[in-house]
Amino acid sequence: MTQQQSPVWFITGCSTGFGKELAKLVLARGWRAVVTARNPDQLTEIVSGHEKNALAIQLDVTNRAQIAQAVRQAEQIFGRIDVLVNNAGYGYLAAVEEGEDDQIRAMFETNFFGLVALTNVVLPGMRKRRSGHIVNISSIGGLVSFAATGYYHATKYALEGLSESLSIELAPLGIKVLIVEPGPFRTDWAGRSLFESKIVIDDYDSTAGERRRQSRERSGKQQGDPIRAGEAIIQAVQSENPPLHLLLGQPALKMGYEKLEAMKQNFDSWRQVTLSTDYPEV
Repeated sequence: MTQQQSPVWFITGCSTGFGKELAKLVLARGWRAVVTARNPDQLTEIVSGHEKNALAIQLDVTNRAQIAQAVRQAEQIFGRIDVLVNNAGYGYLAAVEEGEDDQIRAMFETNFFGLVALTNVVLPGMRKRRSGHIVNISSIGGLVSFAATGYYHATKYALEGLSESLSIELAPLGIKVLIVEPGPFRTDWAGRSLFESKIVIDDYDSTAGERRRQSRERSGKQQGDPIRAGEAIIQAVQSENPPLHLLLGQPALKMGYEKLEAMKQNFDSWRQVTLSTDYPEV
């Protein structure tokens, strides 16, 4: 495979975690990668030794001008973007009542609206070629909810709904969508990348408060390996029949199945009430 034939990956949030490890795996295969982060100095290690195949770009996904410039630069240098990985994002711990409006809106700007903006700038090129793959890094928290992360879940549930609709719209155009749903992994999600509300209400100590404490205590001890996660994402993208949903890690799979069973029991228990709301059949 020549350099011009190798796929071009555009990955956000490459300073740490999934983005960093995925970018390294892509470049190790001899493929081309547009590696982005808010602080480009953090990308030096990733692109070192891969200067012909790697393009390091400063990108804050909440900055629309930077988005337009980054995509334009990527397409000028590499000719196209084959795989867009929307990885940039972070968490926020707060009971719903403890949430701070400015922090909530800032997280939505990064986790959801920034993802939408970047996707919409990349899509015209993919539509023109009738090929491409949009990889949206969600979370098991896009399927299952816990105390203290309600606002984070809201960003990921929004991402999931958008991605499912997008997959339907893009399918006839030859463009795939992959929603990645990791469980707990040894990334910076629960470390330096995690924000917490300064408001603490004692009545939530046994629920949101306990979750806050557990999140801090488990940081760095999670079961999931980000490198193996990157390999799984590449495997899914390369598959002839890629999934729409890709859960990562044993905890995610267990929680996903439990959520499905709980929803089924809920639906079955209230089946008669549900059906009673239709007009009677004539």
